[in-house]
Amino acid sequence: MPSPPSTPTSAAPKRPIGVFDSGLGGLSVLRALRAELPFEDFVYVSDSGHAPYGERDDCFVIERAHVITQYLLAQHQIKALVMACNTATAATIHLLRAQHPTLPIIGVEPALKPALALSKTRRIGVMATRGTLGSAKFQALLASLADQADFVCQPCDGLAYAIEHQDTPEIIAGVARYTGLMGQFGLNSGDIDTLVLGCTHYPFATQTFRNLLGPQVQLIDNGEPVARQTRRVLPVLSAPDNPGQCRLLCTGDASALQQAAQRWLQLDDPVETLKR
Repeated sequence: MPSPPSTPTSAAPKRPIGVFDSGLGGLSVLRALRAELPFEDFVYVSDSGHAPYGERDDCFVIERAHVITQYLLAQHQIKALVMACNTATAATIHLLRAQHPTLPIIGVEPALKPALALSKTRRIGVMATRGTLGSAKFQALLASLADQADFVCQPCDGLAYAIEHQDTPEIIAGVARYTGLMGQFGLNSGDIDTLVLGCTHYPFATQTFRNLLGPQVQLIDNGEPVARQTRRVLPVLSAPDNPGQCRLLCTGDASALQQAAQRWLQLDDPVETLKR
């Protein structure tokens, strides 16, 4: 007697992908994820009530990452976790992967490898927070690629804050100040021809970068590589039917996340406050 046909993986119960950040910058990663995986559901947690992580020690960040991961698994049965935060990725991803070996966990890091694939002058700029550039994880990545290109790394104090608070004059001034410190941008030998936006906030200022640097400089951010990697490691891809849903939660100011989601992602669903 022939065996009954197996159920296709797309028929499995739909489970969401968890996305976790200390604040609003991870919305740029969520935007890329929704573009790459339009039929998947997402649960985004902004831990803004305990931000900024960059000013906390590793023990605090590890504890918060553990609490939120447990919450997403227990309450939302997530099938994958995207850590849309450079600080949390650097401090905790290896521990979370050890604690949850069957859960695909994808982290973010400045997109040096994608930049290498595009650069012709082999001189690449990297703009990020001071904490990201100083982390052991980033330094190890940089060292592994040091013989393939000249990387010009620039900490950008205050730029993420200005973007989050829509301070247009300070965004323009900050982008001009920090790119000016990095040297010449362009296509000639010795010029920086590719710029890595190594903080999840910076893609929301892409037009400012483009206006200043011109169309010839390539801008690379974390979102698209993270989205592609998430697609590769997902155990089950949702079948094309209705567009995926997105649920937004935060531990801090719900109105700030609501406004940012409307402004940057055109999401109008109410934000839920998470007391954890």
